[in-house]
Amino acid sequence: MPSFCIAIALVAGQLIGHQGFAQGVNNFFLMGYSNDAGIPLGGTNIDFISGTPDIYYQYRDIGFSRANANISSSSGELLFSTNGAWVADAFGDTMQNGTGLSPSNYSTTYNEGLHTPQDVLIIPVPSSPSRHYLFHGTFDDFAGSFAQYLYVSEIDLNMNGGLGSVVSKNTVLINDTLNIGKIGGVRHANGRDWWVFCHKQFTNIYFRVLVAPFGIQGPFQQSVGVLRHADGGQVCFSPNGDRFAYYYGAEDDLEIFDFDRCTGLLSNPIHIAIDDYNQMGGVAFSPSGQFLYVSSVMDVYQYDVTVADIAGTMVHLGSWDGFYSPSPPFATVFDIAQLAPDGKIYISTGNSTFHLHVINEPDLPGSACDFQQHAIELPSYNFNSLPNHPNYHLGPVDGSVCDSLGITVNLTPGTSTEERGVRAYPNPSIGSSSVRYPAQAKAGVLEIRDLAGRLVFRERLPQWSTIHTVDLANEAPGLYNVSLSWGELHINTRLILATP
Repeated sequence: MPSFCIAIALVAGQLIGHQGFAQGVNNFFLMGYSNDAGIPLGGTNIDFISGTPDIYYQYRDIGFSRANANISSSSGELLFSTNGAWVADAFGDTMQNGTGLSPSNYSTTYNEGLHTPQDVLIIPVPSSPSRHYLFHGTFDDFAGSFAQYLYVSEIDLNMNGGLGSVVSKNTVLINDTLNIGKIGGVRHANGRDWWVFCHKQFTNIYFRVLVAPFGIQGPFQQSVGVLRHADGGQVCFSPNGDRFAYYYGAEDDLEIFDFDRCTGLLSNPIHIAIDDYNQMGGVAFSPSGQFLYVSSVMDVYQYDVTVADIAGTMVHLGSWDGFYSPSPPFATVFDIAQLAPDGKIYISTGNSTFHLHVINEPDLPGSACDFQQHAIELPSYNFNSLPNHPNYHLGPVDGSVCDSLGITVNLTPGTSTEERGVRAYPNPSIGSSSVRYPAQAKAGVLEIRDLAGRLVFRERLPQWSTIHTVDLANEAPGLYNVSLSWGELHINTRLILATP
């Protein structure tokens, strides 16, 4: 195998912290079908960059199923996307040399988008802003239900007049019997490099490669945890990268590991058998990493992974309520899940429907997490699709032996508002407003007070969120003081509330 060597008027505030974040990058959920036909088919986009999820229809060539990845610029403009069969540019058209990913009968049959979960993952090439690696695979063997290869292709966005080109394609990193999809990624403890994982079928072997500025190292392998049969499901790293979860409901259920971002090694596996008859499904961590959610086709569960008896913390949040979208047989059951930039977890429905489920407060225990079935309505059919986004905002593990590059993230003193990545809009506002800020590794607080010091608004800012909305429609017009804080880090701004 080869080794690849609120409407807020911002004024001067006080900041303490770090810099080096990417503000956008993961702000898009691209879903839906291609433009072969109009509504109810066609593309659905959810853009989180403004604070309030902006859900809209888009006419574009590329459509998506379970294999789904995209990446944006730091300011939130889409750069490119892929459905596992081909790569699209920022306009949704075929990127130069972008066809023919993961060559197989399956990829040819489903050229409109592979139906396999987490079969694509985009990782920026460290220290090279215009270049990206696309890790991908497919369904190579129908009889054995496995993937034969983990591939990597490289995209250079400086090519083709800035629209990008796939400059190398389908380079084999691993040739083995791999479980389909479930390609997961997490940033290395040095804050620059990346680990990328997949799993060997009918074993407990995890393969991993290391993405560094000088190329891709590996593959390396580790035997840990339970033997995994042929499966689907989903894998997920916690937002701070210290845990890893693997879920497939048919045979092997849920497994949770500790993860060392420095060595790339998994440890302390905890296997949890879930007493239901469901298959497929998904898994996602809350922003703080305290709670893990399992979407198991007919049921949704919550676990607290910070206690010794994780299995004993299980809360059954709900069973499918019988809702169809738009009508039978299109049931809104529970499939893959994804933590979004607004700090909420979204769950697809396992069928081509007009709806998504949402967990509004995933860092709260039990029913307080506010799990809402089919609460998000979409303008076109979505075929089980959510993007495979790693935490692009994650920085180094401070104090680790691998924290040797001097990289810092988030906010730093002495920079302008724009350089801090803080932006508020519109200005002035008549009530509803959004504020955007760099992702932070800890939860924060947003407070708004009038000039007399009266607290008129207070809400928690989830870890790793980058946007928040407020509604002051019931407050009097005037000037308001705004404070965003994360521990010792504080940002002071002002808000102008205009007369409607």
